[in-house]
Amino acid sequence: MKKAISVILSCAMVMSMTACGGGAAKPAETAATTAQAAAPETSGEKEEAASEKEEGSEAAGQDMGKELHFKLAENQPDGNPVTEGMKMFAELAKEYTGGTVNIDVYPNAALCDEASSIDQVQMGTLDFSRVNTNTMAPVIDIFGVFAMPYLFSSTEQKYKALDGEAGEAVLSTLSDYNMVGLDYYEAGSRCFYTVSKPVRSVADLKGMKFRVQPTEVAISMVQALGAEATPMEYGEVFQGLQTGIVDGAENDFVSYFTSGHYEVAKYYSLDGHMAPPALLICSQAAWDKMSEPQREGVIKASKEAAKWQRQAMQDFQEESRAKCEEAGCEIIEVDVKEFQDAVASVYDEYPQYKEVVDMVRAAQ
Repeated sequence: MKKAISVILSCAMVMSMTACGGGAAKPAETAATTAQAAAPETSGEKEEAASEKEEGSEAAGQDMGKELHFKLAENQPDGNPVTEGMKMFAELAKEYTGGTVNIDVYPNAALCDEASSIDQVQMGTLDFSRVNTNTMAPVIDIFGVFAMPYLFSSTEQKYKALDGEAGEAVLSTLSDYNMVGLDYYEAGSRCFYTVSKPVRSVADLKGMKFRVQPTEVAISMVQALGAEATPMEYGEVFQGLQTGIVDGAENDFVSYFTSGHYEVAKYYSLDGHMAPPALLICSQAAWDKMSEPQREGVIKASKEAAKWQRQAMQDFQEESRAKCEEAGCEIIEVDVKEFQDAVASVYDEYPQYKEVVDMVRAAQ
């Protein structure tokens, strides 16, 4: 697996070095560059894959129902662990339904952007889409809970919560919007990075301008820390950092590296303030076309793809961090408790999230 992610990263570095000169257009948020993820490489993974393949072959003998063809929208490019996770999902769905469920993955926002894909899935004109929960929040408010600052104590705790009561409670709301939620996928942990002034404490943030995603929670969080929140399209951030429109931004290591932001913002502070997951959704119309055995195969495929993708993204985060350090970036440890205390008031602004927040924190 490490070898596979190294191949992805090598391509990402070449592409980002080529694209970053002169304020050129940057990749999509959390985007890696073109490369194909390799098959599992350890003997244990090979045996597991072989066993799963045998199980998938047995599906061909079941009465699955008629052959179906679906489309899946993905805004990230080939090579990004999120995109590769969607490709794996499609392959496994076909295998576990005896070839009757065929899903074509369209990366690079070839069909539409994330926000538009949610609308289309809801209307039934698009079958599947992979979106971020931050993008889902304007449509279904409860998904905004996953953007609350410092909500998760660790990656392990995060997925105990998402795969448990908290995650299920939020997924269940999709049925009221003609959508079905399959699984949560990894989208990284977001931290602050700056151009000229390193952030070592909350006091360092005072008066600084940070690019944030255009979400209410992100804006509230940055303001609570004493900084100025500047919503900005992701493709404009590199130039914004380069020209001083903003003093810094916030994102995970994958985006920080593959976007080239590390070239102009050399200080990266490990506060981990936000870790909203990705989400695979299906239209109710597409779901209704499937037989029960087909649905079971699709669910199984998603769970296996999510397990692989979560680890692949974590590996890519580590590889990206290493490349940034090699390029001379300073990775700064901070007192996270100080940051948590500073944004505690943000939770009072969103009382509608309290029940799910309590569920998340109980998942230890």
